[in-house]
Amino acid sequence: MADDTNGTRPGSHRRRARGSGGRRRKVGPRRKGWRIAAWTATGVVLVGGAGAGFLYFKFNGNLHSVDINAALGKNRPDNVDNGSQDILVLGSDSRAGANSAYGRDEGSSRSDTAMIVHVYAGHKQASVVSIPRDTIVPRPECRTPNGRTSPAVRHAQFNEAYTVGGAACAVKTVEAMTAIRMDHYLEVDFAGFQKLIDKLGGVEVTTTKAIHDKSSHLDLAAGTHKLNGEQSLGLVRTRKSVGDGSDLGRIKLQQAFIKALLDQVKHVGLFTSPTKLYGLADSATKSLTTDRELASVDKLYSFTNGLKGIGSEDMRMVTLPVGEDPADPNRVIPVPEAGAQLWAALRDDKPVPESAIKDSRTGADDVVK
Repeated sequence: MADDTNGTRPGSHRRRARGSGGRRRKVGPRRKGWRIAAWTATGVVLVGGAGAGFLYFKFNGNLHSVDINAALGKNRPDNVDNGSQDILVLGSDSRAGANSAYGRDEGSSRSDTAMIVHVYAGHKQASVVSIPRDTIVPRPECRTPNGRTSPAVRHAQFNEAYTVGGAACAVKTVEAMTAIRMDHYLEVDFAGFQKLIDKLGGVEVTTTKAIHDKSSHLDLAAGTHKLNGEQSLGLVRTRKSVGDGSDLGRIKLQQAFIKALLDQVKHVGLFTSPTKLYGLADSATKSLTTDRELASVDKLYSFTNGLKGIGSEDMRMVTLPVGEDPADPNRVIPVPEAGAQLWAALRDDKPVPESAIKDSRTGADDVVK
């Protein structure tokens, strides 16, 4: 089951680790044990590229970054120094360029997938909170790409923050929701995600039910499958044919896929195949956007090296508790009490209490193992 695994026991380190750059080191076969989530799997391949100067500069040149700190200034939640880290991870729903194969979008771009990754002190365990994109939340004032100011609104669909003001507005909205400062930002787009999975050689998943979804072009019988990039993208975009047909069902599939990807990474054999290593590093860095503090191979290496002890069994994946929006049955709103418990636990670097997520199941929990 992709959700509600055993509770996480945080560590006891007192100093919050930062994503500062580190000295490049040659990486040997012992690094095969790395277990890093989909968004940080890119760091695995970056380490291999750091040994050769021309590749180092090439991959550095591939990376895109956003200066979140400069954009948001000082009016942010306190940077709690307890050894934990909080990272906002977005999957971009832009339909420009290579992403146009997946249909036209009503806007310029949106964050189709949003997860807050809380890495506990000690960096041995993590909690991942998925935020449904259709959640109605207050959106703070944000700067738009053309330099204008979009005024704050009391009721906005969560993923519109990214459309209005890009990564900085998305981070600002999350921090306003949670009162938790985001230490880092990571974003992967559709086309990059597909290429990365193909370079990995696919990801194995087991479906307990058949999935036939015309919108995502996914057609799978019940059973075990080795999904290529296009199929993997279809899986994480499927919603109408699983669970209650909402975005909540799609989140369950995304969570299950990420855990499958975690297990896949440790069996890829990156360091026995330089060709595969190069292809992964090139695809990953081209598709990845980070905050300015992670925008180099060295800094990504330092960051991912601090997460190498976290495996799928050490990661608890939950969904923000939501209920139907009385003003629009096609939208959802956070459940105040449960949400408050959830964010308070992460602020205090504690396990997510069962009482905060007991009503977040959607009927799609067991579709993918």
